[in-house]
Amino acid sequence: MITASEFRKGTKFIYNGDPHMVVDFQHVKPGKGGAFVRTKMRNMISGAIYEETFRTEEKFSQPDIQYQNVQFLYADPEGYHFMDQDSYEQICLSADQLEDVKDFLKEETVYKILAFEGNPIEVSAPLFMELEVTETVPGIRGDTAQGRATKPATLETGLVLQVPLFVNAGDKIKVDTRDSKYLERVKE
Repeated sequence: MITASEFRKGTKFIYNGDPHMVVDFQHVKPGKGGAFVRTKMRNMISGAIYEETFRTEEKFSQPDIQYQNVQFLYADPEGYHFMDQDSYEQICLSADQLEDVKDFLKEETVYKILAFEGNPIEVSAPLFMELEVTETVPGIRGDTAQGRATKPATLETGLVLQVPLFVNAGDKIKVDTRDSKYLERVKE
């Protein structure tokens, strides 16, 4: 059990039957009456963010949350298939469970699944991924990294993002998965 007075950023607790995470909090001790905690929290299943006020002595249970590393194997009409790196069991997830990472699904890549009571609620990609450019307009001689001009490029996962003019089809690039931004060209 955890009390509201123990809330910190990132604290996870059960509220109304769902796991929540504290995004921001403020302890308030008014001159008259009991202290309370003004909390901004995120529902870890739906992603909804809202504010709630709790008395400092209110108690909450801590959620049964596990993280597991899984390797993406393949996709078929049934769903997306992953293999648990510890138990070697296969897990099949639907497209709506992978909404945040579907632009970064690459075979043999390890992803992290957050599960609540054994049910996957969130899948996260590695922070940085090396992906091959499959399609882009060809670069023109004289294009350099000095200019800030960019062009659209389609990657092997289907993601389209802006890259510098000197990047060509067949090049591998490093991408930041948090904001889908080009970082650098990878040298083979």
